[in-house]
Amino acid sequence: QVHLVESGGGLVQPGGSLRLSCIDSGRSPDIHMMGWYRQAPGKQREMVALRSNVGSTNYADSVKGRFTISRNNAENTLDLQMNSLKPEDTAVYYCWAWHSGNAYWGQGTQVTVSS
Repeated sequence: QVHLVESGGGLVQPGGSLRLSCIDSGRSPDIHMMGWYRQAPGKQREMVALRSNVGSTNYADSVKGRFTISRNNAENTLDLQMNSLKPEDTAVYYCWAWHSGNAYWGQGTQVTVSS
């Protein structure tokens, strides 16, 4: 059973950096796809970045060149390095996994970009 736990959110000034981490404490083998989504107040949840178990990645246009997704398949961990943060990046960030035909979500971690 996939069980995702995020960490690393917080308050940062515009232009700053944060690193989010996610671990599958269920240690499920061979999770095909993992990624990060975010949801800002009053907006729909949107994809931020995805990474497959063979290394292919996909980023939202709004974060390309600023965010980097990385994954350790052996440890079932997923990170999101966020640089040059903007106020519009403020949202709850969710770790997501697709495994054996099911989608799994973490509980979310708040990222606030504000001076």
